[in-house]
Amino acid sequence: MTDTTADDVRTLAVRAREASHDLALATRSVKDAALHAMAASLTDHEAEILAANADDVARAESGGTPPNVVDRLRLTTERLEGMAQGLRDVAGLADPVGEVVRGSTLANGLELRQVRVPFGVVGMIYEARPNVTADAAGICLKSGNAVLLRGSSSASCSNAAIVAALRDAVEDVGLPADVIQLVPADSHDTVKALMRARGLVDVLIPRGGAGLIQAVVEESTVPVVETGVGNCHVYVDAAADLDQALAVVMNAKTHRTSVCNSAESLLVHADLTDSFLPRVVQALQEAGVTIHGDETTARLHGVEIASEDDYEREYLSLDMSVAVVADVDAAIAHIRRYSSGHTEAILTRDQATARRFTAAVDSAAVLVNASTRFTDGGEFGFGAEIGISTQKLHARGPMGLPEMTSTKFIVTGDGHVR
Repeated sequence: MTDTTADDVRTLAVRAREASHDLALATRSVKDAALHAMAASLTDHEAEILAANADDVARAESGGTPPNVVDRLRLTTERLEGMAQGLRDVAGLADPVGEVVRGSTLANGLELRQVRVPFGVVGMIYEARPNVTADAAGICLKSGNAVLLRGSSSASCSNAAIVAALRDAVEDVGLPADVIQLVPADSHDTVKALMRARGLVDVLIPRGGAGLIQAVVEESTVPVVETGVGNCHVYVDAAADLDQALAVVMNAKTHRTSVCNSAESLLVHADLTDSFLPRVVQALQEAGVTIHGDETTARLHGVEIASEDDYEREYLSLDMSVAVVADVDAAIAHIRRYSSGHTEAILTRDQATARRFTAAVDSAAVLVNASTRFTDGGEFGFGAEIGISTQKLHARGPMGLPEMTSTKFIVTGDGHVR
């Protein structure tokens, strides 16, 4: 079998463009029926999907893939049901298409409405996680967009099985199967072709490591929504409730390490050097976390001296950088230097300090007395997300259904001339 060529990818994009025209006219009831059918198809094809996933996992493990990446790749009955439930949840959300963002009657009598409309064709370029395949397909369909899914070669068997099930489902309810298509991962050239499909693909959304995202942002001629990596910080202020702070830090770091809203960096106020710092370091170490600390933290048993790279890294593992800072302004300065702009949290009972932190920290989400793990479309009540945008144009933070649309103006007159 020959590798997929750039012309092959353009053919897929042309088919997606044609299918998007039909999808743009679909009513909410049709789209919701498709989402329920997609959910049912995932569970109906559980055996085939899990068998395909087992092949991907076995190949990854034999190739020495790190355990945290294998965890992202692995599907189970429970995770597959979670994917199906996610599609049902999206069906229950309001349809953003046609929503009036603003409207008025102008002084000359013209009726003006700005309404939400689909982008048209969305390209997804992502790594490892096959659950993204179903999530992205569902969110794009509900928002009226055809989707071209280019996952990583490590999940190629899983993605093919999932997409086959989803395409059968949408076709059964009368929509074109080509509203969901898988771009083969047999060659890196397919990524390049997707990035060059300007005019056929309306927007690209990369999800993965810093290298992938940077490459797509810098090399694509198609507009890109940048979903950034998560070097997320937690700052424990001198006025924090220390029992609460310990619980939040542990949750932020250890709840699930392989996701972008896991905390990677801990900052502790200098006044807590003797009281809280040894306590939190010991608790993290007992949970298996390797601490990369500044000179003050490195005096504690088992702490490694942190390098500049340690403060910049998104570990996605049981590792954490820790630094002692003089005050909230020093914490803000540290975050400004090293943050990826994803999520930062402050733990404090001092409302003035909290307000200063939230005003000064320029990230997509800033939390007060809560774990970074809450930066998530589902946790925010959006019902679903396509990714977490760390850029400032169009969308920022968890991207739900409204963020997957553009707008157009509809102007109604009665023979008006200018």
